[in-house]
Amino acid sequence: MTELMEFTQAVAREAGGLIVLEREQADLTHDYKGGTELVTNADIMADELIRSRIEQQFPAHLILSEESSPELQRVWKSDASVWIVDPIDGTVNYAHGHIQSAVSIAYCVDAQISLGVVYNPFTDEMFCAELGKGATLNGETIRVAQEAELSRTIIATGFPYIKEGIDEMVERVRNILHNCADIRRLGSAALDICWLAAGRLDGYYESLSLWDFAAARLIAKEAGAQCGHFGPVPEDIDPQFYNKNLLIANPALYPKLLELIRIP
Repeated sequence: MTELMEFTQAVAREAGGLIVLEREQADLTHDYKGGTELVTNADIMADELIRSRIEQQFPAHLILSEESSPELQRVWKSDASVWIVDPIDGTVNYAHGHIQSAVSIAYCVDAQISLGVVYNPFTDEMFCAELGKGATLNGETIRVAQEAELSRTIIATGFPYIKEGIDEMVERVRNILHNCADIRRLGSAALDICWLAAGRLDGYYESLSLWDFAAARLIAKEAGAQCGHFGPVPEDIDPQFYNKNLLIANPALYPKLLELIRIP
């Protein structure tokens, strides 16, 4: 394990301990970004902790965070070292006492995401990957499932706070239900993707923000997943950073799932 991975795991675990403690103490306060997206004081506290640890260790690095610096999203335009952070992915789950929430931290250098850690402190599951080195769950190698028959697959997705394009979303769900075994909706995109990496799910699709998927996408790819999009990608954006219409599945399933939900 590299020193950078050790550092990232330690920070994720510390932030995870903080959010568990805050919920156990029943001291959560709530607010809504843009009137629809829930944020708690624990999101802010975990963000500040992660930011402080990175700034202490790597003062020259940039930090892209959902809670404190969302304006830095065009990281593919920079050769700087950038940390991409979601202090609590699955805040609605977290605020309602569910266990499917995670700390997500990715490291990007020279416009390439090279390290990802997703930690669920409620289950003590640490998903990790470094570029070219495979993916692990609590230190054990993980690989995607190999199911290629649509009728036997479990597909995960999510739904946005702003319900634009709801008819198209419903149509895609209809296609999945008619052709696949079932749908799952964990409420944490990072964990959806990591569960796919660990073989617990067969496919995943959704439109997200970069901090939701940066770490998990690398983990899934290193576990053998094919990562792409079910809609067009703008020519001026590196596909690994494009947040709309993500599609991730094992390579045998990917083209079949793409055909079901593709945007022309």
